[in-house]
Amino acid sequence: MSNPSYPNNRLRRSRATPWSRAMVRETVLTPADLIWPLFITEGEAVEEPISSLPGVSRWSVDQIVVRTKEAIDLGIPCIALFPNTQADRRSDDGAEALNPDNLMCRAIRAIKQTHGDAIGVLTDVALDPYTSHGQDGLIDEAGYVLNDDTVGVLVDQAVNQARAGADIIAPSDMMDGRIGSIRRALEMDGHVNVQIMSYAAKYASAFYGPFRDAVGSRGLLKGDKKSYQMDPANSDEALREVAMDIAEGADSVMVKPGLPYLDIIRRVKDSFEVPVFAYQVSGEYAMIEAAAAAGAGDRDALVLETLTAFKRAGCSGVLTYHAAHAARLLNG
Repeated sequence: MSNPSYPNNRLRRSRATPWSRAMVRETVLTPADLIWPLFITEGEAVEEPISSLPGVSRWSVDQIVVRTKEAIDLGIPCIALFPNTQADRRSDDGAEALNPDNLMCRAIRAIKQTHGDAIGVLTDVALDPYTSHGQDGLIDEAGYVLNDDTVGVLVDQAVNQARAGADIIAPSDMMDGRIGSIRRALEMDGHVNVQIMSYAAKYASAFYGPFRDAVGSRGLLKGDKKSYQMDPANSDEALREVAMDIAEGADSVMVKPGLPYLDIIRRVKDSFEVPVFAYQVSGEYAMIEAAAAAGAGDRDALVLETLTAFKRAGCSGVLTYHAAHAARLLNG
């Protein structure tokens, strides 16, 4: 085949008009590509704005139900829930995670009682919203997070959420072997259709700060999470993590954070025949909001361009705090 040459080939021809650009567009973003993370807090009719996440709030359970109706109306297929556990319910062993009447379980039940299967409910499995030390698992005297002991608690946490009505269990803890253990427990407890979306390639990132404010763990965290979250310098290791989680029963996998790891998303997509999701994390959201507030970029354009980048890289969907705003833009 001969090399394309000018003027026989003018690549700008197809860019000349809006209809032509739409007709040849390779990547299409819709509200169905979005998952909306929502933060839960105690009380009734409560909204607590999060200062480090402008435009994002914690909501009481009754208001989470209202936000869920908003997501349904916008065409968003799934919400992700994260609790802000009260300080007096946090403990070294994260026991509140196993309480069938904790914030997470109450929110799941309320959503399902009101909206049924009109929307999916994804729930976070990790102990950091429940521990007094802010780590994702149980720790020893030196502060090291214990893998196998933690997995046992995560299994019980996952079953607790499934019994409340969760549709997708999303372990974000990065313990080795937890996907297989959770999958077996869900099967044994009769939750054969509850999906697992594994945070398979979750990096020890500097972009998580505002999230820790949202769930109330930033000031509690002792040390860091580098002994279990991935080194940002590593790429091949992400493929090993994904391969293990798929073999253990993950239905889909996640790369977190998002934009700094588009190369990882593409490698995972090219290597495995499973749905790949990305989490556009709190720090990424906050940077877009700061840029827009400073007049350094158009907010709407920044939101849609970054979300399109995830789809172009190979994502089946994106968890983003901009989900409702992006869906409104896409619905036009």
